[in-house]
Amino acid sequence: MVAFRARPRVIDSVLTATAQLLLRTPSVQAAAARGLRVCLRRPASAMDLFGDLPEPERSPAAAILAAAQAQSKQVFRVLGKEAQKGSLLFDDLPPASSTDSGPGGPLLFDDLPPASSGESGSLDTSISQMVKNEGKGAKRKPSEEEENGSEELVEKKVCKASSVIFGLKGYVAERKGEREEMQDAHVILNDITEECRPLSSLITRVSYFAVFDGHGGIRASKFAAQNLHQNLIRKFPKGDVSSVEKTVKRCLLDTFKHTDEEFLKQASSQKKASIKETLHFNLLHSDVECDSTRLASVAAREKSKRVQRVKVYTTSHSRNLPGKMGPLPRVFLAVDNTLYIANLGDSRAILCRYNEESQKHAALSLSKEHNPTQYEERMRIQKAGGNVRDGRVLGVLEVSRSIGDGQYKRCGVTSVPDIRRCQLTPNDRFILLACDGLFKVFTPEEAVNFILSCLEDEKIQSREGKPAVDTRYEAACNRLANKAVQRGSADNVTVMLVRIGH
Repeated sequence: MVAFRARPRVIDSVLTATAQLLLRTPSVQAAAARGLRVCLRRPASAMDLFGDLPEPERSPAAAILAAAQAQSKQVFRVLGKEAQKGSLLFDDLPPASSTDSGPGGPLLFDDLPPASSGESGSLDTSISQMVKNEGKGAKRKPSEEEENGSEELVEKKVCKASSVIFGLKGYVAERKGEREEMQDAHVILNDITEECRPLSSLITRVSYFAVFDGHGGIRASKFAAQNLHQNLIRKFPKGDVSSVEKTVKRCLLDTFKHTDEEFLKQASSQKKASIKETLHFNLLHSDVECDSTRLASVAAREKSKRVQRVKVYTTSHSRNLPGKMGPLPRVFLAVDNTLYIANLGDSRAILCRYNEESQKHAALSLSKEHNPTQYEERMRIQKAGGNVRDGRVLGVLEVSRSIGDGQYKRCGVTSVPDIRRCQLTPNDRFILLACDGLFKVFTPEEAVNFILSCLEDEKIQSREGKPAVDTRYEAACNRLANKAVQRGSADNVTVMLVRIGH
């Protein structure tokens, strides 16, 4: 007890720790009970000097902590009395070594750090923080096992949701309208998984749907419809990749760029061949001597004319220009349940999704229109040296992005698509892909409601050997295209529906 009294600073720093440890030992609990009985027999003069002052309000945790500290103090007093009587209260503890003994006997607390050490400070800090957190109602932090369990649960949910791949099937209808020829084109590939192999282990199914809104002739639309998906299959990521989303987006960008370059190269070679044939025809049917020198000089003059700055032609003359020809593709690529929509021009992609709160179907736009009147598009055209007049590039071209249109590429018209991503849900019904010929007379909401009414029409008779759902979707496409022509759409009308099966 001499050593015990010689170090009073240690007592305050370890009261909390020792209280928790001592109260768990049966022998200490018995001593604590005796100490409490001694405390009750104390005279009034031994009471606290500040007993007449009101006690401050304490939280339940603070009150428990104070009671434990009071009990530990009383235990120390009892221990001192027992030591004087010679009784050994801690018979189950090993004897102290010679290095732990002082001049007055064994030092019970020599193995504990001093009050100023980091361990005791961290202990006091942790206990005080616990009291503060309980007072503030702080949330309990989950243990490591609970966190691992929650992560496994989330992973299982994700895997379970991704294991169900929604089926996709396309239907299409097209009308020439008031145009002289049908310049639109389309492609429906419900499943190109085998063509894209070897695929990443994260990809199960790949589907491809596209609508090409042509202008200046059918040649450009047909070229894009025949080559765009082929280039996409060749450039599709093979094997495992770090990020499917980034790789697919890069694949779409490269596919559009490569297809545009191929078409411009082909158009340029065909144009040169056409000029050469025309020169031969004129020279052979004239009195001018046809020699190689004369032919070379004429070809040189024609070449110098082609490299001059693009002139503004009237609309009737510009329709026959080989350079003013190019499709406006709307490509819808499905990788499992993730949709990637890449578009150029003013075609649209609309998703029909059921809203559980309003209990109605909503029309969600999946694409962005590109026209020269938009600020970003106009700024790009002007920086490239072009201009926008009457809502058209150089007063002629109505769109600001397209495949082809070679003579406008130097004026800011680009083939870089706008790519958006959308995750399919069980509430999704179908996807509508259509050119601007439809949306000139239909709003997206009107088109979706019109299709829903057709799908719910029980008067539509199913054909023999064809499921009723296929018959209704085909009828919806045809009825919507016919209705657009009846409403006065002067453009080609192409309507594609992609049914989402659950």
